[in-house]
Amino acid sequence: MDLRELFEMQKGLDEHIAKTHQLQTDSLISRKVLALLVELGELANETRCFKFWSVKGASPKEVILEEFVDGVHFILSLGLDCAFDHNVHIEDLVLVEENVTNQFLTMYETVHRFSGERTLDAYRHMLESYFVLGKMLGFSSEEIKEAYISKNEVNYKRQKEGY
Repeated sequence: MDLRELFEMQKGLDEHIAKTHQLQTDSLISRKVLALLVELGELANETRCFKFWSVKGASPKEVILEEFVDGVHFILSLGLDCAFDHNVHIEDLVLVEENVTNQFLTMYETVHRFSGERTLDAYRHMLESYFVLGKMLGFSSEEIKEAYISKNEVNYKRQKEGY
């Protein structure tokens, strides 16, 4: 998956938010890492993959995809903050974990590693692990891209409305 277009869109949104909220000189990496972890938890909650005590099924695919894309926004934004946007792309993703629950745990580990190291290798691992999770959830690259574009528009609208 070529991420250049999504990185450009994210760059525009990040710049708009920074200007609107006068954040041009602030480092937001720690806050974005925490936001990503929160979004990851919200995504897990919608899949209900860990709720062994409940018989209620997962949320509709569209809801899960929207939550997934929220995480994409923060991952791309972190890549921009670290100037990794020109060095990454998604190719053949290899499924390593045997189930979605374990992939969520892997994601928490990769985010934690990135938070501590902030290296290109740690970023790539986090990005790829997230897109593996998306694949495991049944999303195609095209679905992710379309949902990202749609949510990006919503995020701009929210900024204009004082979200």
